[in-house]
Amino acid sequence: MSTTVAATLLLIGLFLVLVFLRVPIVYAIGIASLADFFYLGINPMQMALKFVGNLNSYTLLAVPFFILMGELMSAGGITDTLIDFSKELVGWFRGGAAMVNVVASFFFGGISGSSSADCASLGPIEIKMMEDQGYDRDFATCLTMASSVEGILVPPSQNMVIFTLAASGVTSVSIGQLFLAGYVPGAVLSVVLMVYSYYVSVKMNYPVTGRFDLRACLRAFSRAVWGMLSVLFVVVGVITGVFTTTESAACAVVWSLVVGLFIYKGFGFKDIPHIFNNVTMTLGKVLILLGVSGAFTYLLTYLKVPSIVSEALFGLTDNKILILIMLNILMLLLGCMIEMACLILMLTPVILPIWMSLGLSPIHLGVVMVLNLGIGLLTPPVGSTLFIGSAISGIKIEKLAKSMIPFYIVMGIALIILTYFPQSFMWLPNMAI
Repeated sequence: MSTTVAATLLLIGLFLVLVFLRVPIVYAIGIASLADFFYLGINPMQMALKFVGNLNSYTLLAVPFFILMGELMSAGGITDTLIDFSKELVGWFRGGAAMVNVVASFFFGGISGSSSADCASLGPIEIKMMEDQGYDRDFATCLTMASSVEGILVPPSQNMVIFTLAASGVTSVSIGQLFLAGYVPGAVLSVVLMVYSYYVSVKMNYPVTGRFDLRACLRAFSRAVWGMLSVLFVVVGVITGVFTTTESAACAVVWSLVVGLFIYKGFGFKDIPHIFNNVTMTLGKVLILLGVSGAFTYLLTYLKVPSIVSEALFGLTDNKILILIMLNILMLLLGCMIEMACLILMLTPVILPIWMSLGLSPIHLGVVMVLNLGIGLLTPPVGSTLFIGSAISGIKIEKLAKSMIPFYIVMGIALIILTYFPQSFMWLPNMAI
């Protein structure tokens, strides 16, 4: 066995063993990488350099600002205003409470950029609202978890920023175009979830409540729009080139602070240290993960794993449809076991060259990968959003996972549409070229 093959097996094998032994993902990546550095005879200082080098990115500065923006808006009371607006907008349909759940998550996703934050912030309110109208608790919880995945597709998304960093070693990806590319897929996911919710509502005879009132809708919008403007600072700023991603995120933070303090009045100056503490805790986890993933990714490239995987796939078939199926299955399976940010950093250098060799855009891969791994957040054994859904609803994880099966199928339909019909959403980012 050659040294390269042995080192590759050691790196990936040790990592997977540690993951299955429930070793925290950061330690699993770090231990596997360090062992491989020693095995290959590479100076361990290289690992430290790759750790620091992966964090030495101006674009990465946007991530803490996005996290802070989400925290400020959540504390400021944006949740209630978005739900009120969603009620007036779609609450009068059959199964209106379910529709409100989906639409509110779409709007909130543009602020939090996180599935977990969406589920934790909106979940208790949405589940109670649906239960009060006679909805089954299992269905309400599963819909809340599924709709929270919209949050990682709708810009500004932290995971899309991480994807651009991971792709930079292969090709340049415009964060502005990637942000634009997320809107239509987020809407596609919303539509398929709303169609399924309507079907269930008719089948279970869930109620129709009220009717559309334009004035009430405009009043609700006038209150919610202050929070929504923070998203415009980021998206419009990046697309027009007036701001960089980081500068746009910083402006959005200032706006969120003003809105939370003086318009929504959801928190006071005394609450700001607590908000920053929450941001620091979240950011610490993200940054250490990004750092150790830099060393892991370096080893994958050093061992030419992307080339090996590409040759293996094209050795099996040169059928574009089958290759895309295999890549999606790979992302779905790994998404069930490993954290999202980590997987984006690990998989992008491997999959992106294959994706581009099929004549497909890296922006297309960014959207498909984020949705794939977003579905992984809802699956056992390590789906973080699944655990949050279980915690806020009091339903056992095993029961929730079983109840989620129809939603996996529905979200799979959205994934198929986005994988095989990229023109359905790529027209929007292409307009910004």
